[in-house]
Amino acid sequence: MGDLLAWLLFFFVLIIIIVIVVYQLMCLADLEFDYINPYDSASRINKMIMPEFITQGVLCFLYLITGHWFMSLLSVPYLYYNVRVYMLRQHLVDVTEIFNSLHWEKKRRFFKLGYLVFLLCISLFWTIWNALEEEEQAF
Repeated sequence: MGDLLAWLLFFFVLIIIIVIVVYQLMCLADLEFDYINPYDSASRINKMIMPEFITQGVLCFLYLITGHWFMSLLSVPYLYYNVRVYMLRQHLVDVTEIFNSLHWEKKRRFFKLGYLVFLLCISLFWTIWNALEEEEQAF
């Protein structure tokens, strides 16, 4: 039962990270269509970057302490990218350069979203697998 609860926790944490990335993409799309000014868009995106990084780090740590090595290895490249971007001080969106880097910022977040959806599909598979395994053991 504990393994099933762990997979459900992983699933919901991945959903939270996906929501954060989609929110950032929506802010960039609003900026592109001129629904929002650059300052508001950059401040909204910058507020969500650290929660995204921290949540991804917590997820990777949870994979490690629960012994799910394969999922931990799959989440390490995303964590490495976040740490590298943070260490190079390129994690925040600059208000003055947001229009020049709009295409790149959107592309970056779409790649993140694709990777997170891939992790979510694998997590959903393992959640269903463990639920069926628990049901099979009950009988």
